[in-house]
This record gives sequence, C-alpha cells and structure tokens, in this order.
Amino acid sequence: MKIAVLPGDGVGKEVTQQAVKVLKAVVGKSAALELTEAPIGQAGVDAAGDPLPMKTLELCRKAEAILFGAAGVPGDEKIEFNKRPGASLLRLRKDLDLFANFRPVFMFKELIGASTLKPEIVDGLDLIILRELTGDVYFGEPRGIRTLPNGEREGFNTMRYSESEVERIARVAFETAMGRRRKVCSVEKANVLETSQVWRDVVVRVGKDYPEVELSHLFVDAASMMLMRAPKQFDVMVTGNIFGDILSDCAAMLTGSIGMLPSASLAGDKKGLYEPVHGSAPDIAGKGIANPFAAILSMAMMLRYSFDLPVLADKVEKAAARVLADGYRTADIFQPGTRKVGTEEMGDAVVAALARV
Repeated sequence: MKIAVLPGDGVGKEVTQQAVKVLKAVVGKSAALELTEAPIGQAGVDAAGDPLPMKTLELCRKAEAILFGAAGVPGDEKIEFNKRPGASLLRLRKDLDLFANFRPVFMFKELIGASTLKPEIVDGLDLIILRELTGDVYFGEPRGIRTLPNGEREGFNTMRYSESEVERIARVAFETAMGRRRKVCSVEKANVLETSQVWRDVVVRVGKDYPEVELSHLFVDAASMMLMRAPKQFDVMVTGNIFGDILSDCAAMLTGSIGMLPSASLAGDKKGLYEPVHGSAPDIAGKGIANPFAAILSMAMMLRYSFDLPVLADKVEKAAARVLADGYRTADIFQPGTRKVGTEEMGDAVVAALARV
C-alpha cells in the first residue's frame, strides 16, 4: 500500500498524525504499508520554495493514494495565485486529474444534539455531495486583476465547463446513486449562467442511460435552503466546483461540526486524495484541540475506494462511532455530560476501540 502522506499546514499536521496512527493499527500485519511523508503548502515553501515541490508532486504521481492534511496560511489571498500555499492543493488536483470529489454527509446518532438543527431534521441523515473538482471558475482562463482606464482595479475569473467534463462527473453521480437510494439531484444556476445550461443539458442526456435513477434539478440558492430545511430528501447531489465547495461546507454543519466531514477526490482509476474538509484552521493550530475525526474517516474512505478494503473501512467507522458512544468529544462537538478530550487522546481512543468492534 504505497501512500503519500502530506500533513501540510495548520491543524493538518495534528489530525494527519492521528489518521496515520489509526491506519497502522487497523491494517496491522494484514498488509505492508509504505508511508512516505512530503511537504506541501507553506511547509513546501519552507522546504523547497514552492507550495507544491516537484519531489512532492512526483511522490504523489507514483503513490496509490494520498493522505492529505491541509494547506493554507493567514494572508494567503495576498500572494500571487500559483505561489499561494493554499493553491497547492488545486494544482495537485489538476495534475492528477482528481475530478470527482466525494463528500459524504452523515449523522452519528451520538451527535444529533451537537447539530444546530432540530433532531428530527438530521436524525438518519445520509447523503453524498459529489463535486466536480478540476474545472469551473477555479481553473477557467482568463483570470486576473487589471487596471481600468479610470484607474480602478477589476478582478475577473472565467466560469466554464465542456460537455465531456460534465458527462464524466454525471456518470459518477448516477453510478454512485445506483448503489444507494437511486436519486440524483443536479445543482446549478441554469436560469442565469450559460455554463449551467450546458451542465443541465448534459446531465439530462446522461440520465437517460439510467432510467432506474430519479433525476431532479435545483438552482444552487434553492439547494442551499433545502439542505437546511429538509436534507434527508437528498441522496446524491452532483454539482460544479464552486457550488460544491460552498454547499459541502454548509452541509458539514448539519453533522454538528465541519471537523466531522471527510472527503475523497478520485481520478478515473483507483488513485485518490483523501482529506478532511475543514482546512488548516490556523486559529486553533498547535493547541492540540482539533477534531481528528474527519481525517480518520477520510483514511477509512481511502481503505474503501483506493485499496478495496471495505471490511477495514467499516471497522474504522464503527470504532469512531464507539468512541462517540463512550462520550469522548473534542471542543467543537462537546456537550454537557460528555468528556472533552484533545486531538491525540481522541486518536488513541479510536485505536483502542478497534479492538472492540
């Protein structure tokens, strides 16, 4: 199992350490682990003068899977785009063609009270936001900042999608839905954007190949509202890069904390990059209080998707549930009557729970 480990910046280092700890414990002697760590983000700048050093990129190209922490530092937005620590992840996604971003949104029963929504809204929640990851306004050209004749600055970005880009993510959505509850909701803004009109046309066309799957459409503003109002109606939501970025962070709060949300970014083969959604969280970095669950659950997704080890993935997820049932909580999900612990202690608790599931 050749895995590139990229802890990156901020809390990425802390939570990745716990994910690796749990990975070693669950795999044990059943498989040989080849874990190679490399810098990315500000760590890459510090080590090699580049947020995505060539050695890191080559390591990722050769690896079967990538376990990623976080990239980005305060003031990122003031740096030239390609030199930003936070932009290293976008460059990596593009180079490896990691176009399909799976963000599962599910509710552990033990955390129903941690959500800001009413229990009946989130109890039983289980959906996937499937985000196209290598196109859209994040990568469209031209982009930049220019000075107008009147002397004021103007920023510009280009939103674009080709039919082939939409078709491949749409097929992933329908195939995923076939193994779940057979419902796909496509999210765009076709009433305003030509890009979204192409998106909808292609999704409708692909949907004809999957008559067993119920296809619906929502504009992104309405989808945002319905995620808060009635999230359990959704099974697989498929959307573009920028809308998926926003909706998945929004959906994270349904689960009680963004610290609970894992993700997998997959190429056409089994290669994938696995990362917590929460980012580098510089305000709590180094304090030992970050929630490692998203990183640990991302690692479980790696076992399932890249290495076809669903039994081990299930074991990690069951151990996480057992720890929550035992009352362990990091600060972000703490409730009266539970036990507040730090990052490392939560990781240790998951390792201990593996023996009990």
